[in-house]
Amino acid sequence: MREISSTWQIAEQTITVSNLDKPFWPEEGLTKGDMLQYYLNVAPVMLPYFKNRPVTLRVFPDGIHGFSYYQRDLPEKAPEWFRSIKYRPKTAKYVIQLPLVDNAAGLIWLANLGSIEFHLWGSHGPDLAQPDMVILDLDPGEEASFADVLQAALRLQDTLDRMGLKSYPKTSGGRGLHVYLPLAPGYSFEAVRSWVKNLAKQLATAYPDLITIAHGATHQSRQVTIDYAQNSIGRNTAAPYTLRAYPGAPVSTPLSWKEVEEGRLTPSDFTLKSIPRRLQKVQDLFAPVLHGGQHLPCS
Repeated sequence: MREISSTWQIAEQTITVSNLDKPFWPEEGLTKGDMLQYYLNVAPVMLPYFKNRPVTLRVFPDGIHGFSYYQRDLPEKAPEWFRSIKYRPKTAKYVIQLPLVDNAAGLIWLANLGSIEFHLWGSHGPDLAQPDMVILDLDPGEEASFADVLQAALRLQDTLDRMGLKSYPKTSGGRGLHVYLPLAPGYSFEAVRSWVKNLAKQLATAYPDLITIAHGATHQSRQVTIDYAQNSIGRNTAAPYTLRAYPGAPVSTPLSWKEVEEGRLTPSDFTLKSIPRRLQKVQDLFAPVLHGGQHLPCS
């Protein structure tokens, strides 16, 4: 049995870790320690997406088959060096402190709570009301295949290309895809959401057998839903390179459009074990999302 350490020195911070041998993906033989080591390995490419951006955690203290909960506010007993940003939801009478992850130590400290999944806001501080990206969430109905999702993404990309917009796809880590557009300053969430809704309507009209707009029980269909409501303040989306709490230890993974077009990939290709090797080969395909904001044309 390998040696289990109780403390990790990460740069200037000493992080106490626990239960490293606890099974988190038991069918794959993967433990909490494997998860923490994965996040430590990918931290250099993952952390730029967290900069000043609130994170919502999905916590599984006993692995993917145990109970889970969402953690939106800064956890109790967070180290003094952990930053946060204030936010008051419209439906609440109180202000909450949203965690901000600045470094690998913060990432590991949160992961040690059992946080398998990290989900990020579509805006960052200091102005959380101003989105800095458009998020197009392609979610397959129960009878749709991942091949259908790839085809829907290509139809979307073609439309965005004709608008002169650069877009960047990644797997959700589940059965869907996310397509991001870096956004220039000056837009409200309402304006972005309205733009995405109009775009989704256009695509649903042009490809009615393939694409539908989110409403009602669309997830029971054979179509791929575009969820425009994802572009709302407080909503969050799986971070690039986050693990997901599904069998196989899948990862939400940036893709090239060439990979989408070739259509030979499946979500199970991108896992805790495969992503470090992939990063050595292709580097971070999602990096342009952090730069070069675009203005939205009329859809």
